[in-house]
Amino acid sequence: MSSKNESRGDWLAGNGSWLTTHLVPLLLILFSPPFAVLLWVITVHYDGSVLAVLGGPPTQLLAKLPLPSWTAAAMLLGWLAFQLLLLRVLPGQRHLGPVTPRGNRPEYRLNGVLAFVVSHLVWFGATGLGLFSGAVIYDHFGELLVTSSLFALLFCAFLYVKGLRFPSSSDAGGTGNFLWDFYWGTELHPRAFGVELKQLFNCRFAMMGWSIILLSYAAAQVEQHGHLSTSMLVCVGLQVIYIFKFFVWEGGYFNSLDIMHDRFGFYICWGVCAWLPIVYTIAGLYLVDHPHDLGLIGTVVLFALGIAAIAINYSADEQRQRVRATQGETKIWGRPPELIHATYVPADGQPRQNILLVSGWWGVTRHFHYLPELGLAAAWTLPVGFDRLLPWFYVIFLTILLTHRALRDDERCARKYGEAWDEYRRRVPWRMLPGVF
Repeated sequence: MSSKNESRGDWLAGNGSWLTTHLVPLLLILFSPPFAVLLWVITVHYDGSVLAVLGGPPTQLLAKLPLPSWTAAAMLLGWLAFQLLLLRVLPGQRHLGPVTPRGNRPEYRLNGVLAFVVSHLVWFGATGLGLFSGAVIYDHFGELLVTSSLFALLFCAFLYVKGLRFPSSSDAGGTGNFLWDFYWGTELHPRAFGVELKQLFNCRFAMMGWSIILLSYAAAQVEQHGHLSTSMLVCVGLQVIYIFKFFVWEGGYFNSLDIMHDRFGFYICWGVCAWLPIVYTIAGLYLVDHPHDLGLIGTVVLFALGIAAIAINYSADEQRQRVRATQGETKIWGRPPELIHATYVPADGQPRQNILLVSGWWGVTRHFHYLPELGLAAAWTLPVGFDRLLPWFYVIFLTILLTHRALRDDERCARKYGEAWDEYRRRVPWRMLPGVF
């Protein structure tokens, strides 16, 4: 058996309870796909009302469940192939990711902004020429969701075998627990088709697809109601700007928890293939059939709040990247940064150093960048109003996810940096929300 990667997932697999390592992964693998489909059914066929589903006969619900289709499979595989082509052929800077626990450095191509522009030009060009309707994704979304879920399960099986039999690097191996290994993954940075699969699926297939899905929702509203509402404009506009910002910052994403520490298994793979498309876009999906005007003031205020959240989020990430790139030889908010130099020893036994930033946004809370993420999600969801709770599902989910992630990151950093992290905790006492958490 290969050596274990230094991640929370492997630590849990070796030290967690039977509930954590067997029952929870099994339940998530079995019930997450139907739950995601159920979100689509309730939003589209039950006006976003959970009570309407509970009050109706089960046969009615079953009759509305979508089925996989060859059309959906062709759309998904075509999109994946298109994004793979763009990733491979568009010019872009070679980027080496952080050193892994086993001493490897994954290699990426930074051409996300160009790929974003090309993808959207092709989309608008094809719909403008009438090659297909702009609402095509909305019209087939149920089929796409089911088909993508099935594809993700099959692909996770491939990833499981690949990590055990044909790993791309030494950051791979199993725990002997099939359920956990399928759920968490057997490889940290799997590579195929000449690219890092995390970049292909997380960034290009999912994040780029997120933007196109939203544009299809907007087109569907225009087709069905004859106009684009200001509520949809704010909801879709803020998300598309945020996604564009993501590709401007794509190199920084490779330093995130998802890429550096979480293996590529069901937890991430199915998440980006099926969970993200329905959960992250649910507010826009609801607005297709609920167009309403926010008024000039409401539109401007919500858009301004969202843009401010995007700018703050980008500023926080940029501060940390710049400090580490310059080894602290820079200024944060006009002053030399306050730094903590932390030494750690990864699995390969070679001591390394990192810089913990105590200035700027990172002197406010230890995981400050999660706050503007939540603020932005609220800004693009507020246009749906408060008649239904379900369109707020993403905000609720994101709050739980980022709170849990802040706890995970704190735990991981405490194990990794030891006394240096204790000092950081002393100087920046709050994890995410000052005075509260």
